Amino acid sequence: MKPKVAFICVHNSCRSQMAEALGKQLASDAFDSYSAGTETKPRINQDAVRIIKSLYNIDMELSQTSKLIDDIPKDIDIVITMGCNVECPYLPSKHREDWGLDDPSGKADDEFIRTAKIIEEKVMDLRKRVLEEGLGK
Repeated sequence: MKPKVAFICVHNSCRSQMAEALGKQLASDAFDSYSAGTETKPRINQDAVRIIKSLYNIDMELSQTSKLIDDIPKDIDIVITMGCNVECPYLPSKHREDWGLDDPSGKADDEFIRTAKIIEEKVMDLRKRVLEEGLGK
């Protein structure tokens, strides 16, 4: 059975949503991807939606919504916090790490692109660690 990975940040509208989308597209053979936050927004960040669609041809609004931690499975194996600079909620897991990403919200497209590329790199690294080292199992 594949480990479940939860990407967590405060509003679940930008970085964690991008990570969920890229996890689903690039690493679904290694783990199941979820995202959530301690608060939600009515819509996913529209700049993030546009950038992810243009870079990866993924329409996040078709398959994802802003979710609370209570809305995702309870038996998460790996928790990835995005770097909220606030106390992220405790979620029991076998492995936890913080990716320390700055929120690109309200910034220029190049910041969103840079953030997306960093998330892509980190998702691929996580995929490798899950497959080769059994992380989260």
